[in-house]
Parts: sequence; C-alpha cells; structure tokens
Amino acid sequence: MLSRRNFLRLAAGAAALPVLPRLARADTYPNRPVRLLVGFPPGGVTDIVARLIAPVLSERFGQQFVVENKPGASSNIALDETVRATPDGYTLFLVSAANSFNATLYDNLHFDLLRDVTPIASIGRDAFIMVVNPSFPAQTGAEFVAFAKANPGKVNMATSGKGSTSDLYGELFKSLAGVDMVAVHYRGVGQALPDLLSGRVDVMFFPLVGVLATIKAGKLRALGVTTPTRRSVVPDVPPIGDFVKGYEDIDWTGIGTAANTPPEVIATLNKAVNAVLADPVFVGKLADLGVDPFPSTPPDFGKFIADYTAQWGKIIRAAGLKAE
Repeated sequence: MLSRRNFLRLAAGAAALPVLPRLARADTYPNRPVRLLVGFPPGGVTDIVARLIAPVLSERFGQQFVVENKPGASSNIALDETVRATPDGYTLFLVSAANSFNATLYDNLHFDLLRDVTPIASIGRDAFIMVVNPSFPAQTGAEFVAFAKANPGKVNMATSGKGSTSDLYGELFKSLAGVDMVAVHYRGVGQALPDLLSGRVDVMFFPLVGVLATIKAGKLRALGVTTPTRRSVVPDVPPIGDFVKGYEDIDWTGIGTAANTPPEVIATLNKAVNAVLADPVFVGKLADLGVDPFPSTPPDFGKFIADYTAQWGKIIRAAGLKAE
C-alpha cells in the first residue's frame, strides 16, 4: 500500500498546485460544499485520485469538494447512495472499472450503471501489475507461465475479493495463459499484501499505485503490467501481453453523478476537470502514481464506460463468475 508519508506528500503537492482561474460563483453551481464519494477504503487508487483532484476543484470553484470514503460491496454501497441523491451535482461519485465489472457480477443491484449514472468526466488511466514474492522460482513472466503449467493447482493467486479487479485480471491471465492457479480471496488489498510479502501466497495482480514503493524496495518482484505498453514508473517491467498473447487491460477512474442532473452542471464540472488535466503540474502528480491523464467529454466518457462494461461482461459470463 502507499505509505502514509508518501500519501501525505502527494496530497500536499496537489493542494499546492498553481491556482486555476476561479469560475464566477454568484447564484451559480456550486454555491455550497460538494461531496465526492469513494466506494473503497483510503489508500487505493480511487481514493488517492479523489484526494488529489478534490482540493484543486475546491480552489477552482471556491467551494469545498469533500472526499467521503463509503466502502462496501465493491463500491456498490457508495454508488447506490449517489444515484438516490438529489440530482443537483452536490453528490458526486469516483467511478472506476470496478463499477463496470459489478454490472455483471451482481444480480440484485438496485441501480443500473448505464441508466442511473450520468458520466461527468474521466480522470485517469492506470495499470495493475503482476507481482510475486521474491522467493518464487520464476524470474520472468515467461518463466512464471512455464512453472504454472508444470505445476497445475500449486500456485496460489491472492485477490482483493471474489469478483474484484485483481481477481478478474487474474482470471483473464489464467484463461489466456492456459494455467491453473488457486484463487485465495481476501477482503481488500491491505489484507492480501502481508501474506504476499511473507510468501504464504505466490502471486497477485495489484494496483500499481499501491505497491510501487514495495517493488522499488525489492520486497516484491514485478513480472508484468496489464497495460499494452510499459509504464514510466517501472520501465523495466514488460506488458503481460509480451508473454501472454492477447492480454491487455487498462484500469480507469472518473467522476459520475445521479441521472437527470442538469446538463449545465455536468458541463461546468467537465470543463473544470479537463482544465485540471491540462495542467502540467497536476499531470506530473498523476505520473508519479503511474496514472495517465484521461480527458473526455461526457458523451465520450459514457461511451467508454458502456463499451468497457460490455467487454468485461462477456469475459465474466464466460468464466462463470459471480460476486460473493
């Protein structure tokens, strides 16, 4: 996980970003504090991205954008609260790839992602990284595949929960590499990491931002990133697609809100987020986390979410996965 010292440094750096021009506030949105709900505990990529962008939006608008962590059910609890809120732009949600997965993983959701959520703006695209305990016999991704094939059912793969992003990226790896690994489900990355560090489990697909310092300290060995190209923060780590044909995926974050929110509010927020993403200092903060800026219009972000949800819906159904 990201150390407290590094997290505070990044948050302080975001707060110290150059002040962007403030929007006129008289009788316009927002004229009171705005909630930004995060459906996961502090320290994960969605929480970190939210806490980087919230103070910059606060400065731009002259109103507080307050991050609230409401973890549970792979962020479904926070999203359910968002879609039930008054559609006025004062309750926002840090939407992520997990919400696209949940659309297929969960049978009894009280909302429909594509119907009940209005996309506002995408923020960033980032990677997960395949890591093993340094004592694991494989030194490279290709060696890992060969070892797993020679030892079916003997490699333990940690996940942050059944149906979680780490689980799904691992299931995709198993399918495309043709290997049999035993999934060991935890209640979050924070619970899985100690067992990975101690060698009780062998491999995990981990959010890059949450394990970068651990890799650089030599406590874990990185074998591949989920993205189609290398990441500048770990330039020596190849894409998994280099040793598992067809493997590719990009994690992402953005902001959404309840359906029927006034279009002028959506447009105002989209313009502000895209202005932040054009600032080189903020982009540098994202780069330190291995995150690329991902500006878009609301319709383009909506299409991206719909396409991503459909793509992963096919993978999840083919694997017969359901959330616990």
